[in-house]
Amino acid sequence: MSTRKVLVIVTSVGEYQKFGFRTGLWLGELTHFWDIAESAGIDLEIASIAGGAVPIDPESLAHDFLADHGTGARYRDRQFMNLLHGTKSVAEVSARNFDAIYLTGGHGVMYDFPESWELATLIAEFYESGKVVASVCHGAAGLLNVVLSDGKHLIEGKTITGFSWPEEDLAQRADAVPFNLETELKKRGANYQIAAQPFEPFTVTDGTLITGQNPASSIPVAEAVVKALS
Repeated sequence: MSTRKVLVIVTSVGEYQKFGFRTGLWLGELTHFWDIAESAGIDLEIASIAGGAVPIDPESLAHDFLADHGTGARYRDRQFMNLLHGTKSVAEVSARNFDAIYLTGGHGVMYDFPESWELATLIAEFYESGKVVASVCHGAAGLLNVVLSDGKHLIEGKTITGFSWPEEDLAQRADAVPFNLETELKKRGANYQIAAQPFEPFTVTDGTLITGQNPASSIPVAEAVVKALS
């Protein structure tokens, strides 16, 4: 059997519009997924919305180095980190070359994921080809404006999850983010689910759509994707 390949999507936005806070990719949501997928023999490629260098949320470094789960080792790996220096843009990649797409999080995605027509088109192509579409945390923002060929939103009637508003409040970013992700997912007809407690790992699978609630969910999302591709 040929090697499976996953396209990993990351943000190109490095700061909030309202305040001077820096943001970007939540690094652990990339590294944890990468570790699980790579160990299962899956190839991965990174693309960002605009292409080029990828900003990293500085808070993710502090958080992930304390919790670790391998993020520290990846951060010290020059070869791995160089993958974030010259990424392709989403306009330069094709669903034909991949078996799954994975949307990472970090608050930066709230600005560029929903606004990218190229990303929405790419995700629709993955989904309508029967391929796996996965997201974690704020990465679900990339699903908001995905419309299928029947004119319906991809997430309409789907059971999914994503970063919750109580978690946003606890993260002290409720006044900084451009919208309430939980509310916007529900507005598009999603059957939105959350864990019993904030920041607990929580993952939902609905057919070929796999979503995780928060940073702690990146590992179970990766495990679900590996299972779906096996």
